[in-house]
Amino acid sequence: MTQITLVQGDITDQRVDAVVNAANSSLLGGGGVDGAIHRAGGPEILAECRRLRASHYGKGLTTGRAVATTAGRLPARWVVHTVGPVFRAEDRPQRAELLASCYRESLRVATELGARTVAFPAISAGIFGWPLDDAARIALTTVAEEEPDLDEVRFVLFGAESYEVFARVRDELAG
Repeated sequence: MTQITLVQGDITDQRVDAVVNAANSSLLGGGGVDGAIHRAGGPEILAECRRLRASHYGKGLTTGRAVATTAGRLPARWVVHTVGPVFRAEDRPQRAELLASCYRESLRVATELGARTVAFPAISAGIFGWPLDDAARIALTTVAEEEPDLDEVRFVLFGAESYEVFARVRDELAG
């Protein structure tokens, strides 16, 4: 049974098999988690992302999908890049499904790679504007429903507020 854990910290410091990157569709780096992973992981990640863009993802990675690269200098084996949706209340149901797909697709890619431990950020809960409570509920519910064949799925939350919201939602879902 997969252990789901929450930690407050920096996702670039996590010693896991796969770190999930809340990427933008270009796969070429950006702000927030994406920028931090590219900076900490070094040029190897960007080089692989450029190769992916030149081959299979010429128009970029579609929202809700996931693809893996090396982790470069990170203390992980792989980075699984996924593109979360930008929050818009008027079409939340469709976008919530895309957000859930980010978690499902990232778990699928990590499992196919042979990962046993995966670290996720709070996808779309930063500059993409997803309300943290709702993002936490979608993330935790999706991972629990998927029942991945992993030893651990770790949510790495930047800051006390994010950690506290995820912990509260986890406790509410438990019951």
